[in-house]
Amino acid sequence: MKKAIIVGASSGIGREVARLLIADGWHIGVAARREEPLIKLKEENEKGNGSCKVEVMSINVTQPDAGERLLRLVDKLGGMDLYFHASGIGKQNRTLQSDIELSTMETNAMGFTRMIGTAYRYFASQGHGHIAAITSIAGTKGLGPAPAYSATKALQATYLEALEQQANQRGLNIRFTDIRPGFVDTALLNGDFHYPMMMQPAYVARDIVSAIIKQQHVRIIDWRYRIMTFLWQLIPRWMWRRMKL
Repeated sequence: MKKAIIVGASSGIGREVARLLIADGWHIGVAARREEPLIKLKEENEKGNGSCKVEVMSINVTQPDAGERLLRLVDKLGGMDLYFHASGIGKQNRTLQSDIELSTMETNAMGFTRMIGTAYRYFASQGHGHIAAITSIAGTKGLGPAPAYSATKALQATYLEALEQQANQRGLNIRFTDIRPGFVDTALLNGDFHYPMMMQPAYVARDIVSAIIKQQHVRIIDWRYRIMTFLWQLIPRWMWRRMKL
């Protein structure tokens, strides 16, 4: 049976992906800052058929010991074939408040690099593995309403692309899937602002699992967002900086 670790599994997309993998017969290790929702997920599995193993670990990706705790979770699970990174934060920051910018950088840049790097080195040693991560369509262009968020999402996509090239040059059997959703109805987008083309986590999770199984390199979720980001890329910089978002 295949084994997956999901970081950011306490709610939203990460939690839905965990449920789908359990239903598909995977053993999984789930991690997040908050342990209580993870324990509930484990209990859900035990109340069902319980044939899949679910291990739990509290991990804060911004802490220096996060990589070490990931490896401890891998040991508890008995191995890892898939690492799925769903952890991240993001807020609109039209007045560029420093605490929002810096905390976003700490989680989405430092934390992401820490966890993806740990998984990459583990798979390099093991000889095979698959890394999948949620980046965002926000990395397509610099978005004025959310500077740090769009910047870190661009970093994440570029980092995965660079690691994929490095793994190929080193002859490592490591697969990568860059998941780029648009607006998803999760706690990340709670607030008074109305977001267009909102998608539900269960729908997004099904698309993600399909992309992972097919070993797609990049998956922009939903045809509307694929068209939108294609058009974004055609907009020249002089025009983009004058656009109101």
